[in-house]
Amino acid sequence: MPNSSYLNAKSTTGTSLRVRDACAVSGMCPICIYECATLCQIGLAALRGREALYPMPKYFGFSTAAALKDFGLDWSHFNLLSTVRGAHGIDEDPDKMLFPNVSTETSVGGIKLRLPIMMGAYGSTDVAKIFWEPLAVGAALSGTAIIVGENVCGVDPEAVISNGKVVYSKEMERRVRIYREYWDGKYGDIIVQTNVEDQRLGVDTYVLSKLEVNCIERKWGQGAKAIGGEIRVSDINRAIELKRRGYLVVPDPEDLGVQEAYRLGTIKSFERHSRVGSPKLADFVEDVTKLREQGAKVISIKTGNYRPIDIAYTLKIGSEAKVDYITFDGAGGGTGMSPVPMMDEMGIPTVYMEVIVLRCIQILNRKGRHIPDIVMAGGFIEETQILKAIALSNFGNGPYVKAVVMGRAPITAAMKADYFSKLARDGKLPKTIAEEYGASPELFLTNYIYVKKALGKDPPPGTLGVYNYMERLRVGLQQLLAGMRKFRLHLIDRNDLVSLTELAFRVTGIPMPHEVDSEAIEAVLNS
Repeated sequence: MPNSSYLNAKSTTGTSLRVRDACAVSGMCPICIYECATLCQIGLAALRGREALYPMPKYFGFSTAAALKDFGLDWSHFNLLSTVRGAHGIDEDPDKMLFPNVSTETSVGGIKLRLPIMMGAYGSTDVAKIFWEPLAVGAALSGTAIIVGENVCGVDPEAVISNGKVVYSKEMERRVRIYREYWDGKYGDIIVQTNVEDQRLGVDTYVLSKLEVNCIERKWGQGAKAIGGEIRVSDINRAIELKRRGYLVVPDPEDLGVQEAYRLGTIKSFERHSRVGSPKLADFVEDVTKLREQGAKVISIKTGNYRPIDIAYTLKIGSEAKVDYITFDGAGGGTGMSPVPMMDEMGIPTVYMEVIVLRCIQILNRKGRHIPDIVMAGGFIEETQILKAIALSNFGNGPYVKAVVMGRAPITAAMKADYFSKLARDGKLPKTIAEEYGASPELFLTNYIYVKKALGKDPPPGTLGVYNYMERLRVGLQQLLAGMRKFRLHLIDRNDLVSLTELAFRVTGIPMPHEVDSEAIEAVLNS
């Protein structure tokens, strides 16, 4: 079960303990001594105050962060069941029952996807801006959707704001243009997420009318934290400009004492925070109506790991407003600027959250209410997790969960491909990689020729990294589904799962391996 032994030493903040056997209750060293040069979590807070709440500031823009805590139940507590007989979604013919013939296609809120993955949401954090091109191009080539996250226009230093409304954003236009340049117009799309700040700025009106964006996502929260979006700003003049645009900036960059501390180097950066909303049913239904009148073809909600009654409330509002899909983001995620204690200690983890979502959906279904498509987020990195989340949601009439959102993992793919390519250019590529896969990006980055042909130019390493990662997930899905003899993604259901722990069984109702097919075993052997 989860314990508190990690509380005073977190790799996310760069802290550690002097000894290896931490106190299980507090996470402190059992004996704390004066003459200790090890920087633990308490020591970091003593030196840096509020900075100790966040992932290491020096890596902001080139890192992502997530929870350290073991939540006690995750997708590894389930296994997928394979079978030796039959075929679903294809003729029962060995010449046709080949895994490349498996379709991984799905549809979320009317958006067709080649595989059940959406990337995002990549907002105003530096890491999202820096790696947007490989993420967007990789998504477009893979036939997946990508989500522009919150505050992009509000943080854009070149944005033009007139009468409190954005009329031009160079960064937003860049993001839409890059994806659209390689989008086939059939699979995937670019989705623009808007929070309270974005709505005040009129970002939805701007992207719908000027950039011809089709999809708007209202953001109510995220799995990493229960407060508004945050970024870190190292330039005081930029911090002052963001404050003047209406954002909360901490510490106050216009305070003379803060300015002196910044000049001395005591304060090295500032936090920019967003406001949080409090959605009301009537207001939201009216909001969705206005968005559709402005040309929005797909409208969704992105919400965080809030308590069960809020999950029910979100589904009620989404049903009443007839949104196209809702994304529920489980505890533990993050893209680089979420308070570490919030990531570790607050909210509902992904598996538990999906179970609550499914309970609410079944109530709506019995009442004949509109049920939006469901997308799950929160720690997904592998095709096995994706299949389990989809299968768990299918009670016999098709899965309610149509896809997952992946945030950190695609960024990591972009970063790793880019960094290893840089090492190769500098003659510093690790010997193990060079000997195994080749010493140049053209050799160790597979699919180089295909992506070069698709782009019409030499592909950036990060783009190859994202495309290769998506290819691995797609083929992995095909292989697993073929092993289940389900040749269409939507055919997997709860009968394809087993629980590996009593906890998993109690939470989900999925039986354990020795309990599966009990009656069928009797029928087979007695026939």
